[in-house]
Amino acid sequence: MQFQTDYKLEEFIVNTHWEQLPVNVQERMKGCFVDLMGALVIGSRSRQFEAGLCLADRLFGKGDIPVIGSEKRFSFAGAASAMGHSSNAYDIDDGHNMTRAHPGTSFVGAILAAAYEKDVSRNEFLTAMLVAYEATIRMGAAIMDYYQYAHSSGTFGAVGVAAGVGRLYGFSREEINNVLSVAEFNAPLVPGIRSVEYPSMNKDGVPFGVMVGVLAIMDAMSGFEGNKHMLEAEEYRHYLDDLGEKYQVMDLYFKPYPCCRWAHPAIDACVGLMKEHGLNAEAIESVTIHTFDRATRLSKIVPQTADEAQYNIAYPVAASLVYGDFGLLQVREENLHDPVVLSMMERLSFVVDKSMDARFPTQRICRAEIVTKDGRRFLSEECEPRGEAKENISVAWLCDKFHRITGPVLTDEGRDRLLSLIIGEEDLPIRTIVDEANTAAFWR
Repeated sequence: MQFQTDYKLEEFIVNTHWEQLPVNVQERMKGCFVDLMGALVIGSRSRQFEAGLCLADRLFGKGDIPVIGSEKRFSFAGAASAMGHSSNAYDIDDGHNMTRAHPGTSFVGAILAAAYEKDVSRNEFLTAMLVAYEATIRMGAAIMDYYQYAHSSGTFGAVGVAAGVGRLYGFSREEINNVLSVAEFNAPLVPGIRSVEYPSMNKDGVPFGVMVGVLAIMDAMSGFEGNKHMLEAEEYRHYLDDLGEKYQVMDLYFKPYPCCRWAHPAIDACVGLMKEHGLNAEAIESVTIHTFDRATRLSKIVPQTADEAQYNIAYPVAASLVYGDFGLLQVREENLHDPVVLSMMERLSFVVDKSMDARFPTQRICRAEIVTKDGRRFLSEECEPRGEAKENISVAWLCDKFHRITGPVLTDEGRDRLLSLIIGEEDLPIRTIVDEANTAAFWR
């Protein structure tokens, strides 16, 4: 490989200023903060987060930096690691089709911890998040091509941590160049497809991507030296051609439900039919989901863990038919053995539709067919996942999602007040927002 260092990416990371960003990009970043705060809030009610808190205690030690959803405080590395365990715990975070991964969740914990440590403003935090998104997505595309292997979010997130935290720590362009090299070279090579086939907390590798990114920052500050990163290679420099002109954050998609994206259209098709025709679960004899091949291959087992419930198609569809939604309450482990949902799972079948399969992965389409016990048959329209980039998702859409998914965790007053701080006009200290999020009165 031939490399050339011109510091284009590094200059973007160091010299991007909030006031100079287009208004739609500023609004998108506020929306991303809303969405990722929701992921952190509900993720704090997961066993994965409990593991992260335990690890932070054992490995990184106490400090002055809080984490969302806990009274504990840690060092920067500890807080970043703990929130790296919660942000992707319920698979409810943003995604980007270029890397087929979840960029925001893979670095938000570390950047939020660094922003709190350095006592920066909300807008400076959002700017650090923006440069992390742009570096992560573009570097991720290069990594995917170079290795010709389906890596996942944690691989790319190590780079995002290096970019965003490096900016907040005041790294020069040369220091950013070095830490990007260290993070990219040592990033975990997460085998993403195995997380679908064998669900577990391994998932998208987010906690380990965060920790590698944090270690890259700390090692670089200790004198460790790398040399070149993937976006300096001649064959991948084109990923930076439109840097600062086209913003990849505008191509993010957002997830309404805490489960694999491939199951989302089936949930919407079923819930839509139920509402349209006034059906309830007791009336259903059978449900057939016509969809693309990859969706039919998702697990259909009775889940024993929250991760098995997320990387599944039968369980989320059955739960949504029973409850009209699929959210935190349906995915928590104490609720996975609801006999009504398990009975509904037995009435589901999944069929590959060749025309839908031909349109995958550009489109992820499904159609639901419901037959009632009295012999009526209902067929939905073709459904795609909601929240796609082409919908130009608004801050209002993301606030509605935040209210819905955090309802079991935060009080009504708490949700309203927290959202007003995140999306309001005033550029408050990030500490104010984090401390407000952790006010005891907010938590049910």
